[in-house]
Amino acid sequence: MWQHEERPGGTKRPSEDRIALQDLIAAYSWALDTGDAEGLVACFTDDCVMSEEVFEDPDVWEGHEGIRGLMKHYAGASGVPGRQHHVTQVQYRPQADGSVKMRGFAFVTECEGEPPYVLRFTGWYDDHAVRDADGKWRFKRRTVRLWDGAVLEQFPGRGQWVPRKRPASLIIKR
Repeated sequence: MWQHEERPGGTKRPSEDRIALQDLIAAYSWALDTGDAEGLVACFTDDCVMSEEVFEDPDVWEGHEGIRGLMKHYAGASGVPGRQHHVTQVQYRPQADGSVKMRGFAFVTECEGEPPYVLRFTGWYDDHAVRDADGKWRFKRRTVRLWDGAVLEQFPGRGQWVPRKRPASLIIKR
């Protein structure tokens, strides 16, 4: 028997949806980390917005062509092949319109050469997923952020985003 999660207004979201959303998150990571551009595109709606609010000049990619551009950039950036994106502790927040907002911890490892390997990034994803016309869950919006800024505002003296310089190897060439 499937368990159901409470939704706003007392309605239920079947566990099958939660599993499908977990599969979406995994498909994104596997596609990005194996250089599968079309697999990555398949994770997003036609009108998606993917943004990285990590450096002083955030990157934004829109639509499927934008996602292909993201993949093209990362496929050619030094140090990216060999990275693995991990997402944990995901919270699912069903919305009244049937979509789901999610947030989860993110970290990226770099598996080059001999161990020990490098922890390259820690942060979090802020996502909005919708069921597309074909019935599959896809990201309508996906934002990746460093583990700082507003997410830490409950701690005294924290809550301000600190802009960071982009390493030369990650300068987006469009």
